[in-house]
This record gives sequence, structure tokens and C-alpha cells, in this order.
Amino acid sequence: MSRAVLGRTIALAALGLAALFPLVVTSATWQNTAILMLMVAQMGVAWNILGGYAGQVSLGHAAFFGTGAYVSTLLALRFGLTPWAGMFAGAGVAAALSLVIGWPCFRLKGHYFAMATIAVGEIVQAVVNGWDLLGGAVGLSLPLHPTGFWPMVFNRSKLPYHYIALGLLLFTLLVNWLVTRSHVGYYLRAIKDEPDAARSLGVSLTRYKLYAIALSSGLAAMGGTLYAQKELLIDPGSTLSTGLSIKMSLVAIMGGVGTLTGPVIGAVLLTAIEEASRMGFGGTGRGTDMVVYGLLIVLIAVYQPSGVLGWIKQRFPASAPAAPPAPASPVEGAAP
Repeated sequence: MSRAVLGRTIALAALGLAALFPLVVTSATWQNTAILMLMVAQMGVAWNILGGYAGQVSLGHAAFFGTGAYVSTLLALRFGLTPWAGMFAGAGVAAALSLVIGWPCFRLKGHYFAMATIAVGEIVQAVVNGWDLLGGAVGLSLPLHPTGFWPMVFNRSKLPYHYIALGLLLFTLLVNWLVTRSHVGYYLRAIKDEPDAARSLGVSLTRYKLYAIALSSGLAAMGGTLYAQKELLIDPGSTLSTGLSIKMSLVAIMGGVGTLTGPVIGAVLLTAIEEASRMGFGGTGRGTDMVVYGLLIVLIAVYQPSGVLGWIKQRFPASAPAAPPAPASPVEGAAP
């Protein structure tokens, strides 16, 4: 079996496991952990468009995630708009905000760009903290009623949130797959690997970076809407923190940055580590997540920069096709 066929088989098996998990495992704790894995994976896949394919490491992506959460929540509270419409409205606002932010920030390169995105994320968090319309530091609460599909509020079971999170993850993966097979994906990889060569061939670096950040931020905002509906409470600390931005980037880096399924693998591993840390340290483990993030970044950068998928490809290289048999010599088989 070739590695490509094996990869597709594993992907289908993982999809089946994700679909059946909440039906088999009825523990609310484990179901919530599975939902969290799916949501973190979706955020990582969304971030991967900008940070993985275009090579622009953003550490302020929580600003877009929070934008989706706040826009959909405000539309629901003020105008009674269903979160399904608010999800796309939040994605549009986040994409527009990303273009305003990206235009000046893309003039910077490397770690200067990353530092600028951190600054942007902190500024957005500070603005929301002091804005009474958005609830300030206290945040906003969504009503528990009405319940059902259109309000996206489910009190009796976590099953609907699981399948919504799974569907959103699959949609984000589909968008990534389409990007990688379009001319935009080829241009983004060229910009990441050889920006000067791409520019010399007429590729507008700023334009395609703006395409990447708009698409990436819009998808991240959709995840923010789901988070708001699941938790029914949002505040700057939970939706706009730098720690959340680092988590988005880390799951992609951990699994394999610039790959389709790498962020999903990274999300499963990182969420498992977080839950183990939470259960191991309990209430005394405040800030442990940031320590874990820092250690993982250092270890991955030093020992396995290509992530888990890179390690798998090194450990199990694709088998080379067998060489055809050499033609027989004219004298082979001749009678003595």
C-alpha cells in the first residue's frame, strides 16, 4: 500500500471515529474535550492559510476569532439575527478588518511582522476592554432561550455542538484543499519560499498576502461564532487573548505547518497535553498552558521543525518504484 493510499485510509478512519465518538462515549467531560479538539483544529487550519502556505506568522489571530464572536453575539442580542447568519457576517467583518491591518503590516518581514501582529491583537483586546457597547471586561452573555437549531443553543446535549464543530472543520479543510490546488496556493508557496523570484515573475506579494489573511481571518471568525454559541458567554480574556493566538499557530507548527492535516494532528496532541496538565496541576496550574506552549515551541524548533507529519515522512519515506529489470546481455543464455 502506498503512503498516499494509507494516508487517505487513515483520514477516513479518523473521520469515522470523530463522527461516532459522541454516540459511543457518553461522558460529558470526554464529549466536551472532543468538541474542544475539533474547534482548536479548525482554528489551526484557518491560521495555516496565512502562516503555513504564505509563511506569514501571525500571533494576533485571536483578534479575528474574537471579531466573529462579538459580531454574531451583538447581532443576536440587538436584532435577533440567527447565529448562522451572524457567522458569515462576522467572517465578513473580520476579513475587512484583516485587510486594514494587513496592508501596513505586510511591509514588515519575519519576526517584525510577528511582533506587529502581537501589538495589533493587544490593541484590539484593550479597545474591547474599554468599550461598554461590547460589555467591556465583563463581556456579553447570550440567552439560554430559545433553544434549537436556528438559535444554535442546545441545553440538553452536547451532540449538536460536536457535529457543528466537525462540519465547520471539514468546511475549513475543504477551503484549504481548494486553495492548495488553485493558482493562489501556488503563488502563496512561491511567496513563502522564494519571494524575490516570485516578484520577478510578476506576482504581487502584497495582493496575495491580503488574499491569504482575509480568507484565514474569515474562517477564524466563523470558529469564534461557534465558541460564543457553545459557551453563551464571551469576554476579551477568552476570545482575544495572545495565548489563544499562540495556540492557533502552535497546533499548525506542531502537526506540520503548510500541510493540510498537520493542524488537526497538532490540535489533538496539544489538547490532550492541556487536559493532562489541567488534571495533573488542578487549580494550582494557572499559567501552565503558556509554559507548555513555550516548551513545545522550543522543542519543535530545535528537534523537529517540520512537525509531526514531517517526522512521519522521515521515518516512513515513500517507497520508490521498483527499477525495471536490466535487459539481458546478448550472450546470456547462449549455448557454450
